Amino acid sequence: MKITLSIDAMGGDHGVKVTVPAVIEAINTFDDLHIILVGDESALQQGLNGAHFKSERLSIHHAEQIVEMNELPSNALRNKKNSSMRLALNLVKQDEAQACVSAGNTGALMAISKFVLKTLPGIYRPAICTSMPTIKGHVYMLDLGANVGADGESLAQFAIMGSVLASSLDGNPNPTVGLLNIGEEEMKGHDRIKLAQQILRQTSINYKGYVEGDDIYHGKVDVVACDGFDGNIALKASEGVAKMISFYLKQAFTRNLFTKLIGLIALPVLKSFKEKVDPRRYNGASFLGLQKIVIKSHGGADSFAFYHAIKQARLAVINKVPERIESKVSELLESQCEPQFKEERV
Repeated sequence: MKITLSIDAMGGDHGVKVTVPAVIEAINTFDDLHIILVGDESALQQGLNGAHFKSERLSIHHAEQIVEMNELPSNALRNKKNSSMRLALNLVKQDEAQACVSAGNTGALMAISKFVLKTLPGIYRPAICTSMPTIKGHVYMLDLGANVGADGESLAQFAIMGSVLASSLDGNPNPTVGLLNIGEEEMKGHDRIKLAQQILRQTSINYKGYVEGDDIYHGKVDVVACDGFDGNIALKASEGVAKMISFYLKQAFTRNLFTKLIGLIALPVLKSFKEKVDPRRYNGASFLGLQKIVIKSHGGADSFAFYHAIKQARLAVINKVPERIESKVSELLESQCEPQFKEERV
């Protein structure tokens, strides 16, 4: 199976310095992968100089503009029609690529993706979903910032889309799903969360009820659905805690000659620990609910992290994630829940 990805090579904090080495690594790893690098041609040619790869599986699509990381999404949508981000998404729309990967401005990428690629039938709002490490493996969490103030129907859709993603990528036939709340008791939480729970209990997905913040890393469920405001805060807080733990570990092991020696002895354990929680290995958030595949890399990603975002896009293509979501949403929401949605929305 030939898989073609379009890469916004100019996006992110580091642009070509990160995207080009990651693309070369991906091409040299996956024999089925073809890449279209979208960006400034001269900068890309310079970045490719001296690299060893199969040139027949990589092409360059010139773009004259760049969407800046601090640019307003509305401005990028209206005035950056020749940007690397917009052209990379256009290639997906035109079926010249099966997925787009970008480390660029999240708001602009979501706005342009919705405009160019459109949402799946029945989906109110796309959501940002990524996997995060847990003591049992990993969990898929969404939404991580695309929607602030999502209503109950949208929260239920997030849960269903996350369930389909977990099932598709992990081969898990019946992933467990929870709604993030401030407690597990029925009476707790906003009305929209209670409505989402009511809807999910009528579906055939493996819904387990409310989960709290600490349940995310316990691996209590395979998918955690929440509003984008809550999800983004949870994600950023987790990143902050990880950095703090790393800081104190480094400080403890470098305090004096004795602790350095202990650190040297513990090095294999520390490396194993770092591998399991390294956020770069989990880089690559899916924009679920769009008609095509878009993967958002962390803006500050290095080439190792961006390579993992490319891996995520390849997996999503192989597993036909949008098609599966469309089928599941159609099956679950139209046959079981749509009448209630309509009633609640009146």
